[in-house]
Amino acid sequence: MSTHDVIKEDSMLKQKEMIANNYDLLTSTRDHGRKVASTFVPGNLNELIMCFDMLNNLPEINAIQNGMKKLSGGYITEAEKRGHSEDVCTYVKADLGMMSRGNLAPNGKPLPDPDLLLLSYTGCFTFMKWFELLRAEYNCPTVMLHVPYQGDGKTTQNMRDYIVKQLKEDVIPALEKVSGVKFDIDRLRENLRRSAKAEDNLVWVLETAKNKPTPIDAYFGGVYYIGPIFTAFRGTEDAVEYYRLLRAEIEERMRLGLGPLTPEGEMKEQKYRLVVEGPPNWTSFRDFWKMFYDEGAVVVASTYTKVGGMYDLGFRHDPDHPLESLADYCLGCYTNRNLPQRVDLLEKYINEYEADGLLINSIKSCNSFSAGQLLMMREIEKRTGKPGAFIETDLVDPRYFSAANVKNRLESYFQMIDQKRRALATAA
Repeated sequence: MSTHDVIKEDSMLKQKEMIANNYDLLTSTRDHGRKVASTFVPGNLNELIMCFDMLNNLPEINAIQNGMKKLSGGYITEAEKRGHSEDVCTYVKADLGMMSRGNLAPNGKPLPDPDLLLLSYTGCFTFMKWFELLRAEYNCPTVMLHVPYQGDGKTTQNMRDYIVKQLKEDVIPALEKVSGVKFDIDRLRENLRRSAKAEDNLVWVLETAKNKPTPIDAYFGGVYYIGPIFTAFRGTEDAVEYYRLLRAEIEERMRLGLGPLTPEGEMKEQKYRLVVEGPPNWTSFRDFWKMFYDEGAVVVASTYTKVGGMYDLGFRHDPDHPLESLADYCLGCYTNRNLPQRVDLLEKYINEYEADGLLINSIKSCNSFSAGQLLMMREIEKRTGKPGAFIETDLVDPRYFSAANVKNRLESYFQMIDQKRRALATAA
């Protein structure tokens, strides 16, 4: 199937329109005068930013967009020429390289300089260093929301109170000063109410992967499903409408007994059900997905789709406790969870989604995901009896995607699953 033949459902068209409109707004700030906050995906405070009529620009999303458009390699090379190490997160280098080449958005127009750098620190030390570089470049106000790490595997009231105190004393006053808009907590409540509505439908969609056949792919397809809720749209009517459309489409696929929709068409045969740990590779995203499609491998649950919120464990933004809700959201993101919590989550997914095994895509330049992954895999194998496998790529650096190597490892893994099945059948 050619690129031109890829089926576009209403939800896909809706999301494409939302993204295009947001970039159009970001690149026309001189015309409408709205201020811009730059922030990150895990722990982002979109509902709060919206209260001040500010736009939300996310450097990670810009890097992903450039990776999928095959532009990130050149940007990364440019950043390395300027002294940044090969071992630095490639999102960072793609962003810095893009800045040095005109900082162009996907619509071909330059992105505005941020009026505020808003850092909510959720488990990734690199974020802090990234914003130090941006602060030196833009010389604009910077505010940090420090989120305590779940070192003991739980959150406490002290942690929550600490974040709320920062919101009241540091973050909200900074947003008021930059935007010139007075904070209205009732406006925040309305935004949170819309968020919760969208979150309900997202969780419903992700949990349909418990069905056999599953109507979705929760990794390659899942990264599209989480797009609006993890970025500049959570809390908007657009997000509510997107998830309403998406749920209706998945309901119809379930009614018809259809598998996931992929760039190659519908996945008809589902031979392997996998849980995947780690982000995808964006520079070869379609080729990566096709390797799974060709083998009849579908992903039924993934951890990457939880970096912007653990909604499937029950969290919802709560309009009755607005600031506390923002605190709980930041505390609960996947990258803010310790390794035992991550293992427990993977075990839960393997069992509840009746997966054949765990596949880890280890990202060369992402320490917050890659640390401890081999230990996690061994522990999951021990607990579940299901085989694990380990492949290595990168986020947006094309130099670290070896198609032949990944394909060989995947084929070996699927053979391992087949052998495990035969052994179980013989024992029975």
